[in-house]
Amino acid sequence: MDLFVTENRPESCSALGLDCGTCTRRAASSVASICGGLDPQGVEQIFFQLYSSPGCRPMAQAFELAYLEATVPIQIAAMATAAAA
Repeated sequence: MDLFVTENRPESCSALGLDCGTCTRRAASSVASICGGLDPQGVEQIFFQLYSSPGCRPMAQAFELAYLEATVPIQIAAMATAAAA
């Protein structure tokens, strides 16, 4: 199954052995590493672009929380780099 062709739905993810929590945490972490510093509205917009299925909507808040948790180490590293310069 190709997740880039098939809509992300709880059924398609579970068929691949992914549960909703793991799927959204990993995706949020990836998004944070690519574009950290998004405001909550931007994070929500990305979530709904990645997970357009109504079955995924309950995970929006968990995605945002996971995104915020993933950006903390990135921000700490950036501050350490700036302090060393």
